[in-house]
Amino acid sequence: MSQLTINEAIGQALAEEMRRDPTVLVFGEGVATKQATLVEQFGPRRVRNTPLAEAIIAGTAAGAAASGLRPVVDLLFTPFLTLSMDAICNSAGKLRYMSGGQFAFPMVVIARSGSGWTLGAQHNHNLEAWFVHSPGVKVVMPSTPADAKGLLQSAIRDNNPVLFLVDLTVADQPHQVDDKIEPIPLGKARLLREGADLTIISYSKAVHTCMDAAASLAAAGVQAEVLDLRSVKPLDEAAILASARKTGRVLVVHEAGRMCGVGAEVAALVSEQAFGWLKAPVVRIGGADVPPPSSWVLEQAYMPQATGIVEAGLRLAAQDRAVQAAA
Repeated sequence: MSQLTINEAIGQALAEEMRRDPTVLVFGEGVATKQATLVEQFGPRRVRNTPLAEAIIAGTAAGAAASGLRPVVDLLFTPFLTLSMDAICNSAGKLRYMSGGQFAFPMVVIARSGSGWTLGAQHNHNLEAWFVHSPGVKVVMPSTPADAKGLLQSAIRDNNPVLFLVDLTVADQPHQVDDKIEPIPLGKARLLREGADLTIISYSKAVHTCMDAAASLAAAGVQAEVLDLRSVKPLDEAAILASARKTGRVLVVHEAGRMCGVGAEVAALVSEQAFGWLKAPVVRIGGADVPPPSSWVLEQAYMPQATGIVEAGLRLAAQDRAVQAAA
């Protein structure tokens, strides 16, 4: 066992994959500066900084992927992805299908999301749902260093474009991890806590908030199960439905806005395929429908907090008890 942060896990995964596969290369905004050891190991031809030109970086990555390389590009902050959506969604995401499988687009796009660093709206906005809605694009949002390393290894080996979003607030928080971390399949959720009364589904930084809320709910007599999606596309539908059918109550939590978010898809899935097991309506908690604020105090109000999750969980449990009493 050793201490590792998500940022360090990303560096380890990149180094291991670059040693394993000579077609893997890394470029983007500040990567050679942030990953200086990779430059030392693999040279400036495979690890290089680029100008701040997101559309060109993503377009170059799509072309490199179509040519047989496996590029990993870093575009810094999630809102900057808006400048690169044509290359990611309209080219890399579609051309494998349009070519009848003659081309593959094994490219990974890394960006940072999440409130808590007072960066303001143009550097902080959770946009994962935009890319989830893009056919051919996969979206990964790890919450721990071990997951970040294992998922990035799988993302690099995947023959489709993968968006790899890292929350700034948890990126440098150390965790105990195994010395050997194997690749984690994309679309495989992880059950962090078992419970019989309520299922809480989340991903990225909000997972840690949900775990805190689950501990408080347990003290109040409500045993909450916590499921970390890890990949928001593809979704682990089997894990979601199994937990929903087990507890009969589902609470979905994410920092991105509620409207048309991942939580809405999870709620629809549960309602369509596990309705007969539900004891209460599915509840969603998301970020406020406003541009993310730069004030730290306002950021805390913008993000889902453990207190709000606990209140929602207690309401769900009470509603169920009321229904059973009426029956």
